Amino acid sequence: MSTDPSPPPAPERQAPNNQAPSNQAQRTSSSYRLPALDSKFILSDSMRGTRLMLEYEKAEERLRDWGVRSTLVTFGSARVRSPDAVATAEETARVAEFPQSTRWYAEALAFGRLASERGGALDGWPGGYRDNVIATGGGGGLMAAVNRGAWEVGAPSIGFNIALPHEQEPNPYTTPELTFQFHYFAMRKLHFAMRAAGLVIFPGGFGTLDEMFEILTLRQTGKSAPIPVVLMDKAYWTRVLDFGLLAKTGMISAADLELFSFADDAEGIWRALVAHGLKVPRQHAPDTSPAFQNP
Repeated sequence: MSTDPSPPPAPERQAPNNQAPSNQAQRTSSSYRLPALDSKFILSDSMRGTRLMLEYEKAEERLRDWGVRSTLVTFGSARVRSPDAVATAEETARVAEFPQSTRWYAEALAFGRLASERGGALDGWPGGYRDNVIATGGGGGLMAAVNRGAWEVGAPSIGFNIALPHEQEPNPYTTPELTFQFHYFAMRKLHFAMRAAGLVIFPGGFGTLDEMFEILTLRQTGKSAPIPVVLMDKAYWTRVLDFGLLAKTGMISAADLELFSFADDAEGIWRALVAHGLKVPRQHAPDTSPAFQNP
């Protein structure tokens, strides 16, 4: 029995009138398509690493183009509605039971304004750097409020959106050229972390908790540089999470409780950020703050 692995010879084919056959099949074959234009190939399992690289590089290029050197990452619930938005009966009932959500929105809006004015997001253009640019998950609710605050003072802000089956679509206040969409949570988290000069966490649910603990874990394990982490509304967070119990039972160390602080309004958030090491350009810093140093 033959063990020759070569394929059998192709049968002879004779084109009509002794003309060469058409190359239509070759030209329309997916293998002939340029790889960058072959969506089936790009979306195949073998190209997952390439897709991760593309998600990193696209956002990185745009952020460099805009001179974004550092960010203030801000998270909070996408489900808190603007007070002037049309609310469902369920949302109206929730606000009646928890009226503080209206205050959360107002403070998120105020924080977006003052952080953009004082942090350096309006500086360094063209040809320079912007620092402490607001960066959110790009969705609605409290994230939209923070982006809106930046938008109202003419500052750029970033929306790192994630493709989800519900809830997520870009809010209208992020800078269009800095509005991104990610498929991979891991790459989105990398972009949140790599330029973060500070983290502000407004009240929220699973997604907000995920981002908060992501940064806190990086800080706890020394995988990121020291940055201030501020939780807005101490009453909410200490009711949702018993941080003291975590330390008392040895799940975290007492020193880990120093990785974050609390604030109850926009001015308090800003003071806590600066007090815990946020670098502010000299022209925006109070007299007692050191001059800004490049990260």
